[in-house]
Amino acid sequence: MSGQADVLTEGRVKRGDAGDGAPLGARVSRIDGMAKIRGAATYALEHRPAEMAHAVLVGSTIAAGKLRRLLDTSAAAAPGVRLILTADTMPDLRPVTNWLGVRGDKPYRALTHTITFQGQHIAAVVADTLEQATEAARLLKAEYDIAPAIADLDDSKVGPGTEVDAVAMAWGDADAALEAAPVKLQQEYATPREYNVPIEPHGLIAAWEGADRLTVWEPSQWIAFMTRTYAELFDLPFENVRLISPYIGGGFGSKAFVYPYGAIAAQAAKQLGRPVKLAVTRPQTFTAFGGRAETRQKVALGATRDGKLLAIRHRGLNETSVTDTWVERCGEVAALMYATPNFSSKHRVVPVNTVTPSALRAPGENPSAWAIESAIDELAYEVGLDPLEIRLRNYADHDHHADKPWSTRQLREAFAAGAERFGWSKRNPAPRSMRNGHHLIGWGVAAGMYPMRRTAGQAMVRILGDGGVEVVSAAIDMGQGTYTILAQTAAEALGVPVERVTVRLGDSTLPLAPVAGGSQLAGLMTGAVHKAALAARDELIGLGLNDPKSPFRDRQANTLPVADGRINGMEFGAFLQALGRDRIECLRDTFAENGISSDDPFKNYATITTMRAPTDGEVSVHSWCAHFIEVKVDEDFGTVRVSRVVSALDCGRIYNPKLAESQWKGGIIMGIGQALLEEGIVDPRNGRVINNNLGDYLIATNADIPEIEVISVGVPDPHASVLGGKGVGELPIVGVAPAIANAVFHATGKRIRDLPITLEKLIG
Repeated sequence: MSGQADVLTEGRVKRGDAGDGAPLGARVSRIDGMAKIRGAATYALEHRPAEMAHAVLVGSTIAAGKLRRLLDTSAAAAPGVRLILTADTMPDLRPVTNWLGVRGDKPYRALTHTITFQGQHIAAVVADTLEQATEAARLLKAEYDIAPAIADLDDSKVGPGTEVDAVAMAWGDADAALEAAPVKLQQEYATPREYNVPIEPHGLIAAWEGADRLTVWEPSQWIAFMTRTYAELFDLPFENVRLISPYIGGGFGSKAFVYPYGAIAAQAAKQLGRPVKLAVTRPQTFTAFGGRAETRQKVALGATRDGKLLAIRHRGLNETSVTDTWVERCGEVAALMYATPNFSSKHRVVPVNTVTPSALRAPGENPSAWAIESAIDELAYEVGLDPLEIRLRNYADHDHHADKPWSTRQLREAFAAGAERFGWSKRNPAPRSMRNGHHLIGWGVAAGMYPMRRTAGQAMVRILGDGGVEVVSAAIDMGQGTYTILAQTAAEALGVPVERVTVRLGDSTLPLAPVAGGSQLAGLMTGAVHKAALAARDELIGLGLNDPKSPFRDRQANTLPVADGRINGMEFGAFLQALGRDRIECLRDTFAENGISSDDPFKNYATITTMRAPTDGEVSVHSWCAHFIEVKVDEDFGTVRVSRVVSALDCGRIYNPKLAESQWKGGIIMGIGQALLEEGIVDPRNGRVINNNLGDYLIATNADIPEIEVISVGVPDPHASVLGGKGVGELPIVGVAPAIANAVFHATGKRIRDLPITLEKLIG
């Protein structure tokens, strides 16, 4: 496996990178960085198995109806074409188990005659070359029976949807308290469709060995789950499927599942008896899988005249597909951020003709913060309070929904540190009161949170005969730095320099790991590696004391120090060679530490059924942040630029500040894009995504981003993870968009309640 070999040869830290302190917590540069810079890191679609054919997808050009027939005569006869899969020729596959552990009772159909959204796969053409497959796919002609379609939530045909009882929350009597409140505020806030658009396209290479062994090279955030899905689709034992994903070029939640195109490619490879590569094109990424659902939220606040909250009533909804249900939990932040004696939140899902939405960085929390943090800012102006003061005045000292104390909540500290560094005290409170030439200056603040979901991890640690250390796991690194922090963890536990540790990840044949999602991977995998490394250290000492060949036999344990890659001054490699051993190997998991049953460990790795909720236990466990943002608005043209960002974040113990800061800044940048640029535009006539490319679907570039300062205010939280870290990756995007909108209001006096904030909305 070339990807793993690259890590073993390139993935060593230069001496000195770890600093003078303990390895874990040092600013170590990414150990996979040099392989990526030199082009030696092989991504999934860069593999070149012999005799590889190429598959190209064909999408529907209608949003609803039936595929009457597909005329493929000329396509089938085109040069190099080996196979055309359609709803008539693609066989039914076996039912699969979803991420909640429920296996379906109907065959899996990757291609069907029923069309429910524009761009839905209707065929795949497989040829010897990509060019041949692309040209043949162009020759396919579809005939449809067209049915009425619902383009989006603004469509006149849209229905009321269905209330999702499972996410409703309430305490006190919000309606009565609102009616009696001296100050009332009610507004509606909206977010558009947003898309994941990672730089690495989706796709896979599938290759069979005979009829019962399948190898898949595919970027994956959840190797155990995806491996099981392929195994179930083709009625294979789990161990007969190998999924390889050592490097991932971004995912943001979109690379955790097997999508229909994966089943199509694997079936094509099986039928042809040769490897098949299927790369989803950039326009197809807008329909091959779902992004963040369009949302609407109505927030009503009741307060005293001095700004003390008496009630919050929240009503949210999101679009979903007509075939499946996706819930964007918009009440999450509204329920937890502020203290109120009366609260009510309900949520509905509304079917439209779209691909089923899915996870995009901080699903639920992100749009929830957009609404509540905008509303609380509006309340501040209504009662004449500073926007920071009203947040502190309504600070929640415990989780009111679960009625439990916080594990740790350094949000006051985040507000204080961010405000001081930003210079918030110098803010003139009046809208349109701060300017620089023809630019209106605005300062805004907003808070964010992300729940700590906890799962057990598994890892193997080896002390090798050459004195090196190897960490092995099916966990993945999609850019967040897993390779590096696991090397640091093993180095600290074993007392070896970080540069002596190599890490192998991203292969289903390695010890299994749960999903890299929900900002839990760092916490759960550092815990597993730490435990395995300590076990290897104990075994090393035990051999030193008890092995007949040991030069230290019969000494007391405390006379065998382990440090700097040596036991009692003797290098690990020389010691193992003296014993006639080539390695020490320890496999450990953290089921017990996370309070999770290990009766069926596979559930832990291939479902979320054993994942502990943030309130599972005596405390409520979350990460927290506060964003302070400055904008400059051109008074003549209405253009908005973010000119300064200071964010303070509580993510518990930080395993590597360099990597954590990079994650924080990345999330903030995505938040800037969400606030000012990102918007899926749908043609109301036919449900087509109009801007399905990176020329028209705008994301933030370097020119859009100012200097970003991030401050860690966290303290170790043993309730969150074995080593005290809390979620890092998804937290920083939460609250960025409302902080920008609040700053825009301060600059202009105009409140924007539907994202993105564009010049048309400001000057219209």
